[in-house]
Amino acid sequence: MIENNYDFWQPVREEIARFLSLDPHGWPITMLLVVATVICAVAGYYLTNLILKLVAVIVEKTETDWDDDLINAPLLKAISQLAPAWIVDILLPLCFSPSSLLAAIIHILAAFYIIWVTVYAANTFLDNLLYAFSRRDKLRPYAVKGIFQMGKLIFIGIGVIIGLSILVSKSPVAILTALGASAAILMLVFKDTIMGLVASVQLTANKMVSKGDWIIVPGHGANGEVIDITLTTVKIRNWDNSITTVPPYSLVAESFQNYQAMRDSGARRVSRSVYLDITSVRFLSDSELEELRLDGLAPALPGKTAVPVNLTLFRSYLEGWLESHPEVRKDLIYMVRQMEPTPSGLPLELYFFFGVTDWKRFEHLLSAVMDHVYASAPRFGLRLFQTPSGRDIIEGRSSAPLPLPEGLPEKK
Repeated sequence: MIENNYDFWQPVREEIARFLSLDPHGWPITMLLVVATVICAVAGYYLTNLILKLVAVIVEKTETDWDDDLINAPLLKAISQLAPAWIVDILLPLCFSPSSLLAAIIHILAAFYIIWVTVYAANTFLDNLLYAFSRRDKLRPYAVKGIFQMGKLIFIGIGVIIGLSILVSKSPVAILTALGASAAILMLVFKDTIMGLVASVQLTANKMVSKGDWIIVPGHGANGEVIDITLTTVKIRNWDNSITTVPPYSLVAESFQNYQAMRDSGARRVSRSVYLDITSVRFLSDSELEELRLDGLAPALPGKTAVPVNLTLFRSYLEGWLESHPEVRKDLIYMVRQMEPTPSGLPLELYFFFGVTDWKRFEHLLSAVMDHVYASAPRFGLRLFQTPSGRDIIEGRSSAPLPLPEGLPEKK
């Protein structure tokens, strides 16, 4: 067995000892290194303080607000941090010989630092751009947060590839070729990220959903307001204050309801049915008709030759009442129509729009309208259909015997 006694750090220690020694031949190079360090510190100070203040003054004097959002202090500080590393890399050949191991290590560290600061500055710029989008009403509806997150991942990936190429002294193309061999594994690991990116593009391009929208996703039990849209999740605060997270691609692959258009229009639809007992639909007598006329419940009567029907008058009365309601939108359709009979009775649907989108007020107005409908139906001789309960059946049997079909003899 051959013993390997090679010490990797021995050349580095020798380089450091040469600079720290009191050998007169080492002083000029040592002093040059000290001067380079001072230059880096001064350059970093002036770029961080003076130039940043100068740029801030110029940005404030411009008429547009875009430069205020994009070119801010964090971005300028990140860019100013590149100066010391560039100065070190430029002055490095003056302090070391080309074959110096310590110079090679410092060069690699400086290159890594430059790459890291560049990626950090690029990601800071993307954050500023996303903030600028969120401040503008015309751009706020676009769900671009996931796209910006993907852009940050791309910058980080490029930085990692270039950093590895510097570390192993290989071309970035060679690193990409090596990664291409494991593309199937990478696609499996980043499956949700890739699908989230595609879904974010589709949601943004089609304006399907944005932050602040009220959406209902039946497949995930979500019913509330969108509070955040990221590359991999859509966060929805339900009306019970619970949080539901939905993958973006599920909003593209599945159906969901978005009530934002209703909010923007300022009108909310009502489509509510009342089930009537079809056997209570009948012609009205003259006395009943006169009583309804005196009560103001029969404003629109058919012609003299037509015999009035209570359901016809009831529909006409409800449409007139909706027309006089202050919260019903008159510029949108409103009607009371008869639906197809069902085993549960005859549906009478009220179809109209309230000029109210607030949930609580909308429900109160709807309840008041339906209360009026329920109370008005008996005035026209109409009975509301309700499935009888066990108590109803028992009370009905105890109050009177059930009638026998015609033609059958009574039991003695």
